[in-house]
Amino acid sequence: MGVASLVLGIVSVVFSFVPFCGIVALIPAIVGLILGIIEVVNKSKSQEPKGMAIAGLSCSAVAIVFIIYWYIAAAASVSVGL
Repeated sequence: MGVASLVLGIVSVVFSFVPFCGIVALIPAIVGLILGIIEVVNKSKSQEPKGMAIAGLSCSAVAIVFIIYWYIAAAASVSVGL
């Protein structure tokens, strides 16, 4: 699950930089975030290395932050009338 979380996080980060592709990137980002959390919890219970899961978790979180930024920027530009 750590590898899946990392792959989904990277795909989400790439798509989150495109201004109006946020809806496409939001679903993999949320799934990657959930998989990363599950993997970190499972690995911490068994005292195994959890670097891949943390990387996927952070990539997914960064993607969600960028997606939220683009939604706020789009809403602000529509309300201002640009």
